[in-house]
Amino acid sequence: MINSFSRRAMLRQTAIAGFGALTGSFSANMDPQSILTRQIPSSGERLPVVGLGSWQQFDVGPSDPDRRSLRDVLTLMHKQGGKLIDASPMYGRAEEVIGDLTTDLALTDNFFLATKVWTTGKQAGIDQMQTSLRRMRRKTLDLVQIHNLVDWQTQLKTLKDWKQAGTIRYIGITHYTASAHDQLERIVKSEPIDFVQMNYSIRVRNAERSLLPSAREKGVAVLVNEPFETGSLFRLVKGKPLPTWSSEYDIRSWGQFFLKFILANPAVTCVIPGTSDPKHLTDNLGAGSGRLPDGKIQAQMAAYVATL
Repeated sequence: MINSFSRRAMLRQTAIAGFGALTGSFSANMDPQSILTRQIPSSGERLPVVGLGSWQQFDVGPSDPDRRSLRDVLTLMHKQGGKLIDASPMYGRAEEVIGDLTTDLALTDNFFLATKVWTTGKQAGIDQMQTSLRRMRRKTLDLVQIHNLVDWQTQLKTLKDWKQAGTIRYIGITHYTASAHDQLERIVKSEPIDFVQMNYSIRVRNAERSLLPSAREKGVAVLVNEPFETGSLFRLVKGKPLPTWSSEYDIRSWGQFFLKFILANPAVTCVIPGTSDPKHLTDNLGAGSGRLPDGKIQAQMAAYVATL
């Protein structure tokens, strides 16, 4: 995968150049109690601020060697205090792989499993969500979101019914482009949803303008996708050192730099970078511990990246 290769190459070059601080974030002995948590506003339940996306990485077959790596990722995630895993029927075999591996590891009920409904029509939506339950080996799903707002008015009615029946715990909406932020915001303001998922990153900051403040005002939890801009951020910083002042915020890698920028916004509940690499998983989770930048430093981070 392009994204994984870019990050892997960047980390290798960084190590060769002598930036040894990065390796400290790869410790498999990270204290699960050290990861920051934030509340889901609608319930008060707390979630670790770094989760796991599954697009591309978890779309593997039963005999694919990546399955072993994904098993290690989930094992480490549990040991290190991570909880939320985000999937979708759109992601090929991701739901099935997550269900298989969490069952094999006897961790089915230890993760906060989020998936999506991605189809048109009421019955098609019901059928798809029932399939998700089977694939993920769950009687109850923690969160179901309307993927990219596909037929959102129809699907939202069903999500409300399923939530009332106890089949799903939380409901939400998603999109991955800034062009959809206005529509996401209108729904956040007008509908009783628990979560909104959006793209937000150090160079793509449209969400700051109105969507993030509206979610905070309305008490809607925020999941952030595309934190690394499909890997382009790692290509941008390849071979470049972290700014010296970043260590003051317990930042040990560029991945943590980008994630801590996002987590500096108090409206963000959880950021969900995807990976199939155990080292990257540990590094990502490391962004959820230690000191977070404030608004002033967040602006400094964005300004620094703009110079690269």
